[in-house]
Amino acid sequence: MNVLKLTAAGRLEGFTAENPAPVVGKIRVRVTKVLVNGVDAAIYSGAIKAKYPLVPGRFAIGIVAEECAHLLFPKGTRVLLHAFREAEDTGAQKRDFEEEENAACGQTADGFLSDFVLVSPNDMTPLPDSVNDESALLLHHIALAQATHEALKAQKGQHVAVIGANLMGILLCRLLIYRQVVPILIDSEPKNLEYARACGVYYSLEADSSLIENVAQITGGRLVTGAVYVTSAKGNDPTLAFRVCAQEGVTVLSGMNAGGLVLDFAPALKKRLSVHCVWSCSEYAENAINLTANRAAAVTPRHVNVIKPADLAQFFATYPEHPERDVSEFNIVDLV
Repeated sequence: MNVLKLTAAGRLEGFTAENPAPVVGKIRVRVTKVLVNGVDAAIYSGAIKAKYPLVPGRFAIGIVAEECAHLLFPKGTRVLLHAFREAEDTGAQKRDFEEEENAACGQTADGFLSDFVLVSPNDMTPLPDSVNDESALLLHHIALAQATHEALKAQKGQHVAVIGANLMGILLCRLLIYRQVVPILIDSEPKNLEYARACGVYYSLEADSSLIENVAQITGGRLVTGAVYVTSAKGNDPTLAFRVCAQEGVTVLSGMNAGGLVLDFAPALKKRLSVHCVWSCSEYAENAINLTANRAAAVTPRHVNVIKPADLAQFFATYPEHPERDVSEFNIVDLV
C-alpha cells in the first residue's frame, strides 16, 4: 500500500508498505478521501509541533475492506473515521499530565493519508447514503457545533454571538438557526461575513469600533446571553466573546486546535461569566450524521479543490503564502 509520512518539518515523503496484517479487535478500512486544512499545513511546516515520523490527515472517510464479525461493519460499508480517539494506555510509563486524554489523528497519532488503516469499531461510524462524501468530511465540525450549542444552553429566541466567520463559525451559526437561536456572527474580515450572508447567516457584524453598539441595537440593548470564540478563526480578538456578553452570560471556547491561544479573563471576571471549553467531540458523530441528513447545518456554495497525493507537499508548503484564502475553500485529497 501507499502511505505518506512526515519525516521532519517540511518533509512529506511517500512510502510503499505491506497492507496491514489482521489485528484482533480492529477492522481494515480502505481510506478514500481526506479533508486537509490550515492545521495540517501548520503541522507540515512545524508551526504546530509533532513527533516524527507521522502520517498526517485528520478528517477522513473510507470503506470497510474485509469481512468481519461486527454487524455494523460488513465489507463495503462506507464509514467516517474518527479524528479523535482515546489515547493509548502507557502502562507503567510516567504520565505527562499536560497531554490530552484523547489522541488527535494526524497530530499526536498517525492520521489517514494511507491506502489502508486498521481501526477499532469504536473509532468509526457507518455512513448512510443520504450523507455524501463531501458532507461526511465535515461531520466532526458539525459534532463540535452540536457540543458547543449544548454548552451554551441557549434557548429559542435568544441571541448568541459567534466570534469567527470561518467554516466552523458559519456551520455553528447554521446549526443555531436550525435550533431557533439567533446567532450574531462577528469577524474582522468583511469578505468572510459576505460569504456567511450567502450561507443564510442574517446578522453578521464587522469587529470594529462600533461593534458593541451594533450588538446592542440588535439585542434591544441587552447584549447577548451567550458567546462563542471559534479558536480556528484567525485575526479576531478572543476577548470579544466576553465583551459582547451580558452580565452572568455563558461563553464557550470552541475548537479542535487551540493554536497557542492567550486570553485575558478580566472582562469575564467583571461580568461573572461562565466559561466552557469544547474540544474534539467524536462522541457526537451519530448526532452529526442525523443533523447533516436533515440539512440542519448546510453551507453552500463551496469551492472544492481536489488534490492528488503527489501534489500534497506543494499544497502544504504554499498554504501560508495565501492569507487571503477564500473561507469557502474545501480541500480534499482523493486516495482512490
